[in-house]
Amino acid sequence: MKSLLLFVCSFLPVIVFGDRAKPNVVYILADDLGYGDLKSMNPEGKIKTPGSDQMAREGMVFTDAHSNSAVCTPTRYGVLTGRYAFRSRMKKGVLNGYSSYLIENGRMTVPSFLQNQGYHTAFIGKWHLG
Repeated sequence: MKSLLLFVCSFLPVIVFGDRAKPNVVYILADDLGYGDLKSMNPEGKIKTPGSDQMAREGMVFTDAHSNSAVCTPTRYGVLTGRYAFRSRMKKGVLNGYSSYLIENGRMTVPSFLQNQGYHTAFIGKWHLG
């Protein structure tokens, strides 16, 4: 028992004083980009992507995602909220720039969750959520 306690206590400094740096998170959602288009996922890929190749080599790559829709608005809604698109008010199609926001005020999203954890977040690119 004393050996077990000593063993557990030997890790205490690592737990208490260990490196608490948060990893950077870069999430890329691209319309019509095939899994094999990037060199980091397919060495035979035709598109040169040195930046994303380097990020893939030096970081973690998430490779098992599934979209519950074939168009952009419900896919983006699902990615940001973690909810199925059919749970939103939108029942078909894609929202245009004049639509009201699809994500309800106060709805927890991945960016708001990360902000609550001390991250700074940004969105760049196509929105299509109203």
